[in-house]
Amino acid sequence: MAGNGKTMKAVQYEGYGDGVAGLKHVEVPIPSPKKDEILLKVEATSINPIDWKVQKGMLRPFLPPKFPFVPGVDISGEVIEVGQEVTCFKKGDKVISMLNLSKSGGLAEFAVAPMNLTVSRPFELSPAEAAGLPTAAVIALQALKTAGAMFNGTISPRNILITAASGGVGHYAVQLAKLAGLHVTATCGTRNIEIAKSLGADEVLDYKTPAGAALRSPSGRKYDAVIHCTAGIPWSTFEPNLSTNGKVIDISPSFKSMVTSMYKKLTLSKKKLVTTVLVPNVEDIKFVVDLAREGKLKTYVDSRHGLEKVEDAWAKSMSGHATGKVIVEM
Repeated sequence: MAGNGKTMKAVQYEGYGDGVAGLKHVEVPIPSPKKDEILLKVEATSINPIDWKVQKGMLRPFLPPKFPFVPGVDISGEVIEVGQEVTCFKKGDKVISMLNLSKSGGLAEFAVAPMNLTVSRPFELSPAEAAGLPTAAVIALQALKTAGAMFNGTISPRNILITAASGGVGHYAVQLAKLAGLHVTATCGTRNIEIAKSLGADEVLDYKTPAGAALRSPSGRKYDAVIHCTAGIPWSTFEPNLSTNGKVIDISPSFKSMVTSMYKKLTLSKKKLVTTVLVPNVEDIKFVVDLAREGKLKTYVDSRHGLEKVEDAWAKSMSGHATGKVIVEM
């Protein structure tokens, strides 16, 4: 199919900035898979903050490597063609894939996916539920591991705070933390308090209240770890709420947080700020997909949009007020 001159619908942008206004609906050639890649007919793509942050130029000059650029990292779809080295998938298989960030390509009717970041999609998961998992659930898992959480029956740390707990990463982090046997305090807006509770949070703070803004646990607990899934909260707010050896895991590090992290290391502080970024890893993708297959990890879908309405999906993600995942369906 690929390389025969056929085209597909896609959404791309041609330069940094512009947000929704910079998105263009185009017809481009269907890509061809390399020897270790898979061509997929895309069924659903999730929008992650990294997609529009790259567009804003937050990783310039490294990403994107060239313009025009088709964004979209997380997809679920059907295998159409495989490269000559691909033996684990065949035409017709349903799969979930995390695309290479530097190549992306998810906002299109077809996309090429790396074999080593693709897993089978269980029949129990819809395309939309599956597309939400790779980036958000994996970074939540990796952040919890960095915090010391175990998933083998060992409970450490015991008390954990998750900020923006109803967001794309946060809603997975709450569920994963409970699966690890932790006591979870969650922050979110008023409208999402019941959702956070339904995900398993033991205590929920409305971030707009004085107690919520101060991150004070209703039960007076100190946090052994914080999974920090938002921005704009200074270290001075976290520090008095941490246990003696408590640490904050910042999944969206800024220059200021990286400086604070380094300062804490240099001063040998027992309380630490740890900055972390996603490390693509097929074992972690399989782990969260298996939990989802078993019904232990659920994707809360904020909204679904057709490719022709991708601007609405982009704007919803950029607003910072999505509950769970924003999905584009083909």
